[in-house]
Amino acid sequence: MASLRAALNWRPPTPFYYGWLVMAMAAVATFASTGMTQVVLGGIQDFIIDDTGWNRSTIALAVTLGTWTSGLMSPLIGRLADRHGPRWLMPLATIVVAIAFFSLAEGSEVWQFYAAYILGRGLGNPILIGVVPRTVAVNFFRRRRNFALALNSLNRPIGSAINIQIIAAVAVRYSWRTAYRYMGALSLAMVIPLIIIMRRRPEDIGLLPDGASPAPYGTTPRQAGSGSTSAPEAERREADPEISWTVGEAIRTRAFWLIGMTNVLALLGASTIGFAMVPYLRDQADMSTAQAAGVLSISTFLAIAILGWVYLADKFTPRRLLIAILIATAVMVIYLLTVDSLATAYTFGLLWGLFTGTTGVLEQMLLAQYFGRNSFGTITGVLTPLSMGALGLGPFLGAGIREATGSYSQLFLALAAFYLIAALLIYYVRPPAPPRRKLVGVSGQ
Repeated sequence: MASLRAALNWRPPTPFYYGWLVMAMAAVATFASTGMTQVVLGGIQDFIIDDTGWNRSTIALAVTLGTWTSGLMSPLIGRLADRHGPRWLMPLATIVVAIAFFSLAEGSEVWQFYAAYILGRGLGNPILIGVVPRTVAVNFFRRRRNFALALNSLNRPIGSAINIQIIAAVAVRYSWRTAYRYMGALSLAMVIPLIIIMRRRPEDIGLLPDGASPAPYGTTPRQAGSGSTSAPEAERREADPEISWTVGEAIRTRAFWLIGMTNVLALLGASTIGFAMVPYLRDQADMSTAQAAGVLSISTFLAIAILGWVYLADKFTPRRLLIAILIATAVMVIYLLTVDSLATAYTFGLLWGLFTGTTGVLEQMLLAQYFGRNSFGTITGVLTPLSMGALGLGPFLGAGIREATGSYSQLFLALAAFYLIAALLIYYVRPPAPPRRKLVGVSGQ
């Protein structure tokens, strides 16, 4: 029994802070799961339609139901992430996602496609892409938390951009089903590494956030400071411990709901346009499927600009950047209505990728800044059904309006208005007053 416990507790030694290895492993798991994201399915939907004969609304409804399922699962997943961490949640999810990939590849009926996609998306998104990896980033980092959240947020768009190109290339040469078989095999390969590497919190392995070592009894913060955390930083943490709110305290604040509603409006716009971009560019700019998928892939990949936005967020605050980005995004949606060539399509794709990929991470930064880390998974899990509701509604809304009216124009104008409303909501966000229990010395460490 002791040898088994020792084997389970073993972790690979690293010459750097272990949190970075945890983040890297989470990124690989996210990549494997992004084949289920709606932006990837939106980019390759024409290959599926050509093979099966289904219409766009059929594919879009599967995306909507899968995304809504992930939203309904997120409060439970957030609570499990806070209590038990990612070590067993993520391996189990990769097995489920692998089964879903293989089922998508082999199924020929609509109900089979729906069952596999809803299962894979419903569990894969909160555990491998959203709630759990974000919670890991918040738990392992404090001083560099914004940077860690930014890196984490890049996993989905970069993984999606790469997977769009891989699946499209394999689909052209073989079939989209072959590509999904490869994705299933990759997911299974992640199981053992996840069990070995992932941990819940740095305290579980004798560390503190950002790499500081715990202070032995009787030592000062300056004596205890080590790793990537400087002695002055250790002293600052000792003097200014982070306050972590409970979910009950957070949901009673105005800031919590304003950030949540901003996220809903922004995700509704991003999901609608992201899923509709390829068919819209084919019709509006007379582009081929491969060319339109290339624009979508580039715009998705350019979420890497998040790293630059994080640098600015540390200087100007996430809130101010969000206001500017949401206003700029509204202007870009209106510009999309004028796209009529390959050049203007790529111009839109570049601008869209540079700006829109960062709204989600800035909102997560605000939540972590305002409410701390101890209940971060649960707090974000409460908001996730709302955001996933908007994310899932977008594809079906866009496809349905396009089939009913033959145009996206009125929908895109409405989405531009939503972005402006979101900017107004963030304008009214202010840091909430600390919970009263702070007076009795409850802290987030």
